[in-house]
Amino acid sequence: RRGKNTVHRLDGLFRQSVFGRLAGYEDVNDADRLALDPVMRQVVGGRAVDAQAASASQMGRFETETLAQPENRAALADLNGQWIDRFHDRNGLKYIVLDMDSSVSPTHGDQEGAAWNGHFDCTCYHPNFLFNQFGMLERCALRHGNVHSADGWRDVLDPVIARYAERDLCGRFFRADAAYAIPAIYERLEEARFFYAIRLPANNVLREKIAHRLTRPVGRPSLTKVKRFYEDFEYQAASWDKERRVIAKIEWHPGELFPRV
Repeated sequence: RRGKNTVHRLDGLFRQSVFGRLAGYEDVNDADRLALDPVMRQVVGGRAVDAQAASASQMGRFETETLAQPENRAALADLNGQWIDRFHDRNGLKYIVLDMDSSVSPTHGDQEGAAWNGHFDCTCYHPNFLFNQFGMLERCALRHGNVHSADGWRDVLDPVIARYAERDLCGRFFRADAAYAIPAIYERLEEARFFYAIRLPANNVLREKIAHRLTRPVGRPSLTKVKRFYEDFEYQAASWDKERRVIAKIEWHPGELFPRV
């Protein structure tokens, strides 16, 4: 509805959507019952205060039609960053640490974009997340279930790098697992002056670099303590444009014949 016939403002519907999930309701199926809740009516505001909040059908249309529009999806993707910027402006920020990782969101039924993922052994979505050192979600992307873990990494990382580019920080850091060991990511982080630690998949060349650490240490092995060693060296894979520093961690655990690298 439009004009004078509008029952609930869009920002009120958005608050109902967010606060409903914060209260533990995963979808809008319970909206009819929540619409009568006094607190939810205050959250939505406007006419809802004296009447009721949005119904399940109203919330369904809002989420599948209004929020699904490209401009609204883009605004939602930027929203977390705006909140985090306000937090940093109020509390100050000395350095930033970004952690990127993918996760699994199991699906049921024939949902658009859902696909079988052999790694997670289920039909799912495969979202990508970027958190900071405070546990705040900087940005995320919902993706098809069968994409690679690093698929579309630029859409998540680049806007966050741009947000922190103008801040006067003592350091910028990035961490990720081996799924993100991609030369294009290294180059982007170096261009943005980020220090980074990204796990490398093992190969024969890397094993040769630390071969002297892969034999059991001299002496009686401990029954309780882990023996831990570090080695660092320069390494250039065939797909890299230059050498980069690699740090290897070798751990000998009690009761195990071979080290963990």
